[in-house]
Amino acid sequence: MSTPVEPEPPTLGQLVGEIGEDMSRLFRQEVELAKAEIRQEAGKAGKAAGLLGGAGFAAAMTALLVTLALVFGLGAVIGLGWAALIVAALWAGAGAALFTTGKARLRQVSPKPEQTIETLKEDARWARNLTR
Repeated sequence: MSTPVEPEPPTLGQLVGEIGEDMSRLFRQEVELAKAEIRQEAGKAGKAAGLLGGAGFAAAMTALLVTLALVFGLGAVIGLGWAALIVAALWAGAGAALFTTGKARLRQVSPKPEQTIETLKEDARWARNLTR
């Protein structure tokens, strides 16, 4: 009957090498996570900027024709000066509403990769515990 051969414990050099490989792999994964988060936040910012740009373009294109129509329509009832002032106030309200919505959407964009920062903190705590 033969006795089972126990594998030799890893050497210090092997352990250090494995830790180095693990740290390298962990770092690469953290970098990939940061890239993914930044791409996601950039997409949100792009959409918000597109909404603001679209709002400005729509306001410019429609403002002229609608304003003229309203001014002349109201001008038939009241003076053209008063009609123009009323229509301008209406457009100012619409512009303020669009601006407020776009600004609120921009506030939702986070420039910091929060998830990456949290996992880096966890990695630092883990690495500190290894050295103890």
